[in-house]
Amino acid sequence: MDNISNRRAVAQPPLYASLLPVALLLITLIAIICTSGADVISGYSPYALLGASALAVAITYFYRCLNRKRIKFGFLRSAGQILPAVAILLCISLVATTWMLSGVVPTLIDYGLATIDPTFFLVTTCAVCAVISVLTGSSWSTIATIGVAFMGIGSVMGYSSAMVAGAVISGAYFGDKMSPLSDTTVLASSACNVDLFRHIRYMMLTSAPAMAVALGVFLLLGLFTDTAPAVKSIEMIGHLQHTFNITPWTMLIPAFTITVIAMRLSTIATMGLSALAGFIGMFVFQPQIIDALMPSMDSIPHAIGQVTSILWNGSSLSTGHGQLDGLVATSGVTGMLPTIFLVLTSMVFGAAMIGTGMLSAITHAITRHLRKRTSIVGATVSSGLFLNACTADQYLSLIIGGNMYRNVYRRFGLESRLLSRTMEDSVSVTSVLIPWNSCGITQSTVLGVATISYLPFCIFNIMSPIATMIFAWTGYRIRTVAARLSTARA
Repeated sequence: MDNISNRRAVAQPPLYASLLPVALLLITLIAIICTSGADVISGYSPYALLGASALAVAITYFYRCLNRKRIKFGFLRSAGQILPAVAILLCISLVATTWMLSGVVPTLIDYGLATIDPTFFLVTTCAVCAVISVLTGSSWSTIATIGVAFMGIGSVMGYSSAMVAGAVISGAYFGDKMSPLSDTTVLASSACNVDLFRHIRYMMLTSAPAMAVALGVFLLLGLFTDTAPAVKSIEMIGHLQHTFNITPWTMLIPAFTITVIAMRLSTIATMGLSALAGFIGMFVFQPQIIDALMPSMDSIPHAIGQVTSILWNGSSLSTGHGQLDGLVATSGVTGMLPTIFLVLTSMVFGAAMIGTGMLSAITHAITRHLRKRTSIVGATVSSGLFLNACTADQYLSLIIGGNMYRNVYRRFGLESRLLSRTMEDSVSVTSVLIPWNSCGITQSTVLGVATISYLPFCIFNIMSPIATMIFAWTGYRIRTVAARLSTARA
């Protein structure tokens, strides 16, 4: 019996050793931010992640509990969740290029500058992104399309890019949570064995107040921000209309994209078809842009080469306005390659933490001493944030978190819907706040704003876990499912 216990004891490193890779990663990133600023963190993060991964493996080897099968399992599990993001990122880079050159984004910027009151711009941005995300069920699609347009509009109006990114992300992630079409919402409810619409209704108790706070903050920011004078917007509109063919017909492309999303195709298929629609729109709606970018198309191979170069390397246009030149420039696939490298290193870190058993050691230490409702919910929220940091993927975090706490909630008579809601409030919406998480990496690249910079303005994402904790403390609409387990009450 003692031999069995000893073998189990060395199955994974001790808790203090398991925390060392996470500590190294956080200390390294904090040091980078303090010495070089938040803008460079994405460039150094891959090396910090690889260093933390190497430390995890080295520690496990030192304690003689490195298991090849477990490492393989951790790698396959992490790769299975994160690798699809690489294909999505490539498609997003194509969408960004084709939607710009087809006139979709310039048209949205033109209409936005002409119709949106600058004072209420942030509130409008947040609300519109929320509605679109509810309809599409995808925060990524919303941010990569309409979110990019709002970034351009906000820049012209005089708002900081961090503020606009925070409004876009807040709205998009609220809508994503509330949509029955959202993959994370479906995953959270199914992982906790809760009916989907029951899960969504229960989430409204925490999400609605969090969103109300976000809208209130964005309203105040709009009231107290010095926006650009109207003449600047008029000047920008003039240059846009001189360079692009501004027409409502370009809206057929986003309409097509929304239709495809409603058909419940995969994200990769949706983004791919959206990029294809934008590519066709380049030739249909903006022939003058094609002529400027590809002056010589004397043969089919030459034309294919020029088109490929634009999609791969991006493009730049001279509009006669310096700020507008930066807004309409595209970076193509090459602009996404550093992000893909960061995603891959995040996958390695997640694989190392899972495969070495360190993540298991940490989660076991968190859950074994839980007794009361407030502490259980608090631990779930903390674990959600921790899992987002360790696995670098919200899907893995939802799955692992659901498995971690399912029996804990059952043992203390807490409803499964409380677990599913808490997981969403602490995992789905906070993944975008972590610089090396796949969500944080993607949205930072798409919006062109460092994660650390937009984080303070993601009001909904910050308020969601806080709202969850407040409701757990007050016990509002939380009931036990077995009277004999009343000790679980706070």
